[in-house]
Amino acid sequence: MVFKAFRDKFKVKSGQKFLDEELENPTVAVSRSQGISRIACIVDVDRFDRAEVFYELTNELSLRPNAVKVIGYKREYDKNSPYAIPMFSDKDLGWKGEIENGYVLEFLGREYDLLINYYTDDNLMMKLLTVKTPARLRVGFGEVDTKLNDLILHTPFNDFKAFKTELHKYLKVMKEVK
Repeated sequence: MVFKAFRDKFKVKSGQKFLDEELENPTVAVSRSQGISRIACIVDVDRFDRAEVFYELTNELSLRPNAVKVIGYKREYDKNSPYAIPMFSDKDLGWKGEIENGYVLEFLGREYDLLINYYTDDNLMMKLLTVKTPARLRVGFGEVDTKLNDLILHTPFNDFKAFKTELHKYLKVMKEVK
């Protein structure tokens, strides 16, 4: 029991070191062209439990039905309970910042045009997933480390409609959507 606590503490320290190194290095450019055709969303399900609303972006941005991938973070969850979206938690942290979860590996296996970081808590696991996700453009909230996002939106966290409106407006300005 004491060994497990030490091991978990060192995993967190190892993960934080990896994250700090990644934030200091410039991100590798994703080779996808301008325009939005694939979207990834990392959602803090502990604070925003309606993560399936992100699938509405397919209609808003005129995308294919399977163009949006959503993954949820929950501090603790029962792997046997049914969730509407794939989940990961603190228990999935491995050594050197690795996230040991099949859903995460599948999520990281694709390149995206847009990554939406829908969280405001300073959480190691969500930040690790953010830096590991191959995306050309990253959008999130100002409460999180500004090095993680290219575009920072200042909308109320629980007002998804306002977030969606602001996101669409800025994507139009950047000529990513029509």
